[in-house]
Amino acid sequence: MPRQFFVGGNFKMNPISRGQKESIISILNSADLDSTTEIVIAPPSIYLIPLKDTVRSEIQVSAQNCYYKDSGAFTGEISPAQLVDANIPYVILGHSERRTLFHETSEFIAQKTKAALNATLKVILCVGETLSEREAGQTAAVVQKQLQAVVDVLQESDWSGVVVAYEPVWAIGTGKVATSAQAQEAHLDIRTFLSQAVSPAVSENTRIIYGGSVTAANSKELSTQPDVDGFLVGGASLKPEFVNIINARRD
Repeated sequence: MPRQFFVGGNFKMNPISRGQKESIISILNSADLDSTTEIVIAPPSIYLIPLKDTVRSEIQVSAQNCYYKDSGAFTGEISPAQLVDANIPYVILGHSERRTLFHETSEFIAQKTKAALNATLKVILCVGETLSEREAGQTAAVVQKQLQAVVDVLQESDWSGVVVAYEPVWAIGTGKVATSAQAQEAHLDIRTFLSQAVSPAVSENTRIIYGGSVTAANSKELSTQPDVDGFLVGGASLKPEFVNIINARRD
């Protein structure tokens, strides 16, 4: 069965006003969107519920992070149980900004991934290498190590709720983008790893999406690669061109 194309928009800590948020949603609500693509947007947590109540029904909403506990004295955190209760279906975990700026380890991300899946959330799990790691030829090893921490704590059946986002750190917000050949190579490495570390079925069925300076201009070519199952879009998800990225596979 073919993997459904997936496009996620990670708003990060944007926009800074409700008015700007409403403008972004207005564009999406009025756009002609490819009905065969799964579309998920991840606003800052303060906008999760109001955005969910105003965006068109075909577009799902994701949190950008969550903790591994359901409740307690964890100031500033948001729990999987709270997200489920609010009917938020997805959460992004392991983004490079969480790994680098907030020092989240692969083991901690794995713990959060397991907790989110146990709570019935679906997870967009981010992995990727730095520029120095790529130049040293370590891309596959770095990504496999990040994934292995998650493999160690999940059951095979858990993977049906995971979308893997390959995001080379050197391409995030820099304007640099992996070539379609580089993206395909990294995605195929991930798929091969999942086949060996989990199962061939999980490898075949898991969607592996690309993130890192995705734009309307480069999304068409990237989307033609056999192991690129969609995108996790950063800055461009705040712009009208996000519609073109959603429709990248449309003829």
